[in-house]
Amino acid sequence: MKVPSDPLLSYLEALEDPRRAGPSLHHPLSEVLFIALCAVMCGADTFVGMARWGQAKEDWLRTLLALPNGIPSHDTFGRVFAALNPNAFAAMFVRWMADVFERTEGEVVAIDGKTLRRSFDRADQKAAIHLVNAWASQTGVSLGQVRTDADSNEITAVPRLLALLELSGCLVTLDAMGCQREIAAQIVERGADYVLPVKGNQPHLLAEVKGALDEAIATDFAGVEAHDSASTEETGHGRQEKRELWCMQRPETVDPEGRWVGLCAIALIRRTRTVGEKTSTEDSYYITSLLGKDARVLLDAIRAHWSVENQLHWRLDVQFREDDVRIRAGNAAENVGRLRQMTLNLLKQEKTAKVGIANKRLMAGWNNDYLRKVIGF
Repeated sequence: MKVPSDPLLSYLEALEDPRRAGPSLHHPLSEVLFIALCAVMCGADTFVGMARWGQAKEDWLRTLLALPNGIPSHDTFGRVFAALNPNAFAAMFVRWMADVFERTEGEVVAIDGKTLRRSFDRADQKAAIHLVNAWASQTGVSLGQVRTDADSNEITAVPRLLALLELSGCLVTLDAMGCQREIAAQIVERGADYVLPVKGNQPHLLAEVKGALDEAIATDFAGVEAHDSASTEETGHGRQEKRELWCMQRPETVDPEGRWVGLCAIALIRRTRTVGEKTSTEDSYYITSLLGKDARVLLDAIRAHWSVENQLHWRLDVQFREDDVRIRAGNAAENVGRLRQMTLNLLKQEKTAKVGIANKRLMAGWNNDYLRKVIGF
């Protein structure tokens, strides 16, 4: 974590207040958001909980905030989060992340979607909100998040997320839905490399990649100048798993029209799993803008992609109980979801307490000095 040039409050103060200015505006937007963030960090998951937490911590909060009219009511929290522009909040989140958190050279940025399951509203015929997240697998923080359109899917949301992120020097991974020519081109334009799985949604490309790799492996890559391989083996939880990866420079038979910008190499990863006396094998094919001599990098990146599920989505579900939260009015579900990711990032980067996220949240609720440390004051 970098030493921040500005406290978190300065980023919140830059947001435009969606409420009409006037004598009825009792609570500054930045203070409402700051109190909500601290409350979420300490375990509040409703607007009533945010207001109650603020009331209990009012004396401490006055050491950081002006609080000209005391603590906002739960109705005020609800109205603010419902009205707050989620795109502006998302852009602020990305700026804050870029300024505060160190980025590892060659960072693997995994992009994947997650549904807020209880954000649906039958009365208003609103479907549950689906968010697309960008996760820095080595740094272990969320980099950004956008909402998919109500009548669309991740394919349209991913380009909007990529446009927000600073990706220079990173390696971007997505699932098969993200294997689109426009997305690959945008990643390269942003100064990054990509690793994309090729499946049935790209049948012609899959046939070309599979045919070229199967033939090359059968002939031990005869005549292929740039190729590489790597493997890993793991044993645990009653199973043995072996991953083997072969990669090679793109042959002329793959994408002969050159429609995939930056495509340099193709790869096959074979997963062999043995549980007891039963063994299963699965082959998956990939395209990448990396050269054909980076098997270890590819193998690590493909595996690192799933950290977005294990370290971000799982934590939000289990440690923040995100799927149980019934916030749904206006933009509130998306904005509070982003607030949870901000608190998770702060908690993960606090290293002095050698405990997990759940216990760090308890410590933040119990100990004002620890909470101040986590939020950067």
